[in-house]
Amino acid sequence: MAGNQKAKAKKEQAKGRAKEAMGRAVGNERLEAEGRAEGARGDARQAKEKAKDTFKH
Repeated sequence: MAGNQKAKAKKEQAKGRAKEAMGRAVGNERLEAEGRAEGARGDARQAKEKAKDTFKH
């Protein structure tokens, strides 16, 4: 399960970076903000999984 969540976090981070870059390239502030938010969700998920791993061992 944890591996699945880690992969999901990486996917969200990558998708967020892509959206942010696309928004910046075309001048769409909303798309850029969505990308930042999605990347932040991925960062939070990754931090949660790292914390769980720390306490597991």
